[in-house]
Amino acid sequence: MLIERIETNIENMEKEEIIRRHIEKVYLDSDHLVKRIQRVTTDHGREIGIRLKDPRDLVAGDVLYMDEKNMIVIDVIADDLIVITPRSIKEMGTIAHQLGNRHLPAQFEDDVMMVQYDYLVEELLKELEIPYKRENRKVKQAFRHIGHRHG
Repeated sequence: MLIERIETNIENMEKEEIIRRHIEKVYLDSDHLVKRIQRVTTDHGREIGIRLKDPRDLVAGDVLYMDEKNMIVIDVIADDLIVITPRSIKEMGTIAHQLGNRHLPAQFEDDVMMVQYDYLVEELLKELEIPYKRENRKVKQAFRHIGHRHG
């Protein structure tokens, strides 16, 4: 089976539409969400080729295939993350500035900032006394590195 476009995202579907279908899942590492071309295997052992025509990243919950009885959905394997919970706007600005200088991609969910685990970041947070936890957590989209040059 070759997938060239995303049908929808499961979050955009009515509950009745979902429960009447059998769901197969494709589990991906979050960094594979940026790959438009890849070969994957569902949790039922079915091999699928993905070659997206649109230049977009995959997102957790994307429906790769759907008919009246079945659907194949993207799920993400939990990442080793540092979940930062600043207590003030000053702490948020401080850590955001420090991580930005290191070109580390971050994601935000509710009142927390999440970065992929790095022992240097952990040491920095301890030094700055900014609250954090190390967690295995699923993210909906890839941590995207944005490069640029200084000069």
